[in-house]
Amino acid sequence: MASARSELEADSWAFALAIYAKPGVAEACLTLQNEAGVDVMILLIATFAAIKHRLLLTAEDIRVLDEACRPWREQIVRPLRAIRSGLKTGPQPAPNNATEPFRSQVKALELAAERLENQLLTECLPLRAPAHGTVTPEQLQTVLKSVVAHFAKGRGVQLSSAIGTIVEAAIQDAC
Repeated sequence: MASARSELEADSWAFALAIYAKPGVAEACLTLQNEAGVDVMILLIATFAAIKHRLLLTAEDIRVLDEACRPWREQIVRPLRAIRSGLKTGPQPAPNNATEPFRSQVKALELAAERLENQLLTECLPLRAPAHGTVTPEQLQTVLKSVVAHFAKGRGVQLSSAIGTIVEAAIQDAC
C-alpha cells in the first residue's frame, strides 16, 4: 500500500507541475489564492483526483484535506512565500543582484515545502469507488467551486473565470 501511495504522490506532483505550466493556469491559481485565500495545492489535488482518478471530492473531503495540511501551510509554506515575495521589493539590501540568488534558494525551498504538502494531501485522499465514466467539465467545476467556497468563507468573491481556466486546462490534459 505504501508503494501505491508513493506512486500516487509522484503522479499527483507531476500532474500539478504540468497543469500549473499550462497557459493561464498559474495566473488563475494565484488569483484564487490572493482573492479567496485558496490553498493552491488543495485545488490541484482536487483537480488531479477528478481528472486522473475520477474521484469527485466533496465539501467534507475538502475540509478534511484542509485540516490535515493547515499547520504545514500556515507555519511553513506561507512564511516561505512571504520571505520570497518580500525579497522582490526589500528590505535593504533587497532587491539587488546580490540578493537574487538568496531569493531563488527561498523559492526552491517553497517549492519543496509544497511538494511535501502534496505528499500529505495524497496520503489523506479518500479511498472510495470512482465516479462512473469520464468526469465532465461541469463536475470538475463543481468540485473546484467547493474548494474556493471552503476558503472564501463568505467573502463573496466571484472567480468563475479563474476556475474555468483551470477546468479547461485539466479537461484538455485528460484527453
